[in-house]
Amino acid sequence: MQKLLIVTLFSACNITPAVAADYPNRPLRIIVPFTAGGSTDVLARMIGKNLTEAWGQQVVVDNRAGANGVIAAELIAKSNPDGHSLLMVAIGHALNPSLNKKLPYDSDKDFQPISLTAILPLLLAVHPSVKANNVQELIALARNSAKPLNYASGGIGSSQHLAGELINTMAGIKMTHVPYKGGGPGLVDLLAGQVNVMASTILSVAPHGRTGKLRVLGITTAKRSAAWPDVPTVAEAGIKGYESIAWYGLVAPAGIPPDVLDKLSAEVIKGTKSKDMQDALIKQGAEPVGNGPKEFAAFIKSETAKYARVVREAGIKAE
Repeated sequence: MQKLLIVTLFSACNITPAVAADYPNRPLRIIVPFTAGGSTDVLARMIGKNLTEAWGQQVVVDNRAGANGVIAAELIAKSNPDGHSLLMVAIGHALNPSLNKKLPYDSDKDFQPISLTAILPLLLAVHPSVKANNVQELIALARNSAKPLNYASGGIGSSQHLAGELINTMAGIKMTHVPYKGGGPGLVDLLAGQVNVMASTILSVAPHGRTGKLRVLGITTAKRSAAWPDVPTVAEAGIKGYESIAWYGLVAPAGIPPDVLDKLSAEVIKGTKSKDMQDALIKQGAEPVGNGPKEFAAFIKSETAKYARVVREAGIKAE
């Protein structure tokens, strides 16, 4: 009996490496919770291309838009945790637990973070008619103006929305949120002077900042951007501790075998740090990251806690 137990335990200990050696043994699927063509979709296709080249298995990108990512997340939460079904997540993944108390999954227990692949800084900009040349002047104007300032976003729960509400919360002001169906229409109205303020991607704001059509007040990351070294961070310009970014990462269903997770994470990180992908991300205005599962898990936890406070204090409701 004891001999049988030892053999059984030995066999169990050797199952995991065999799983990794055989992985992947069929095409992989990366579910994207938004429509094709957006930043999340573009990044998923970059990762898919790298994995295909590394392993010789096709990677299918499956766009399942809706409910701020909940539809796609539920699909992955209930998928076989064998590493062949993955999910690209963005900031909405950390926001949804606060927006929706009846999610069809547990955000903490049903997913295994793989890697934070990239962050996307936002530039805080105003229309030239707004009498504010820096963040401190914007805060003062918002407090003292007879007519409340407003800010545009790509919709409730978007990175632009959260960036604006975090300014409200941390600076103790109340700019009015004007949601649009996407960041593009919001930027158009900012350029036309129909709205006063917007925090949006470097790629979309920078050209207008350079021509004077918009006035750039700050960047939302903790550190200055190498592309815009003269633009101060919002934190150093007036709101200490402020940081609000768009971000993108890859998760798997909980229960993925540890060795498969290690193999997958290592390859995703390798791809993210490749020159081709780094150049492509920087061209898109993004900053490559490529960290491990533990670091990404800690990051998601931090973001979830930060925006839980924003949702609570701002009274944000799901669309």
